[in-house]
Amino acid sequence: MPPRQLPRTLLLFLASAVLLLGCRPRQQATPSEGTSLRVMTYNIEDVRTADLRRTDHPRLQRAAARIQHLAPDVLLVNEMAYDQSGGAGYDEGAPEGQNAQRFVDHYLSIPQADTLEGVSYQPVMLPVNTGIPSGFDLNNDGSIVSTVPEVPRSPDDGSVAPQTDAGRAYGNDAWGFGTFPGQYGMALFVREDLAVLRDSIRTFRDLRWHEMPTAAVPLDSTTHKPWYSPEEWAAFRLSSKSHWDVPVQLPSGAVLHLLASHPTPPGFDGVARRNHHRNHDEIQLWVDYLAQAPYIEDDSGRAGGLHAGASFVVMGDQNADPDDASSFRNAIRSLVGHDRVNGEVVPTATRRKGYPDLDPDDTARWGRRIDYVLPSATLSVNDAGVWRPNPATVPAVPVSDHFPVWIDVRVAP
Repeated sequence: MPPRQLPRTLLLFLASAVLLLGCRPRQQATPSEGTSLRVMTYNIEDVRTADLRRTDHPRLQRAAARIQHLAPDVLLVNEMAYDQSGGAGYDEGAPEGQNAQRFVDHYLSIPQADTLEGVSYQPVMLPVNTGIPSGFDLNNDGSIVSTVPEVPRSPDDGSVAPQTDAGRAYGNDAWGFGTFPGQYGMALFVREDLAVLRDSIRTFRDLRWHEMPTAAVPLDSTTHKPWYSPEEWAAFRLSSKSHWDVPVQLPSGAVLHLLASHPTPPGFDGVARRNHHRNHDEIQLWVDYLAQAPYIEDDSGRAGGLHAGASFVVMGDQNADPDDASSFRNAIRSLVGHDRVNGEVVPTATRRKGYPDLDPDDTARWGRRIDYVLPSATLSVNDAGVWRPNPATVPAVPVSDHFPVWIDVRVAP
């Protein structure tokens, strides 16, 4: 079925919006200086299979317009559902993990305004823990919920579908919160002339939390006993979604490792603050990975962390702000300040007018820096930014409660 033509009124709206974006021009490197790349992360908020099957989803059209204007060479999208058995909108027996390709085919490759060009990416989409039933009563409410409840459909106007009590009860007993399998997944989009070294991808979806020697064990604040039973703790997966190390080879032959994740929000967790503990340790996993901690083992059985001297970017919605005094412990500060990370680069807003309650580095509409593109110390950084829309052009249904965050890096040959 061919894509539907966008209404002219929408095209004019998108065209006027992108002209007001205010993104700084990209600096290019000569071949002898290395390869210049724009790397971006964007949480588009609960994108589902049914949304991506459409070719006229309003939020996705606007998201694609922003992406086409910012033109990242590498893009991580958080909260895009991994389509799989049992998931909302999935056709049983169909190939799994096709939603990222749908986003390319239905939105990114199609110009979203007269002033924009379509872009084609090779997607990387892998399974996640969200919405996968654990078989345990992880929230200790006295019942084990393992059956996916009825999932409300997304409204036609493109707004995010509401959660239900039944959905929350199911999600709270899943390995990572999700009201159906695959919800809130991740997708990487890589420029077509870059080589994704798929045989060398490392994932850490099944790594058990207790394997971390410094694990922040959640305790019941009343009894001071572990929140999780010994059986639950032995089986509990550290990553609420997954942690990926995706190596990409550039035309020069250099390899850049994309370290992608989306730790659980540090909230919605009751007296044991179990999500605070988990958020901390999901971020700590990257700290340990860069330190080559021996306990780390990926899903294929390969042990160890990222080898010394490797160039990398840590990217994704980490749900933690290094300047937030209420953050549990200090994993995000340890990551930003790691010897192998160039934490001095702090993307700031390309548009500040109209956002009086936000700091320049806030990446979420509620006033926190939680989305990151952290370059390794081996990379040169040309520029960085947090893109914010002109408030006058934001419709009643915004694309997301997050802003795109990008950096321009140069990778030595």
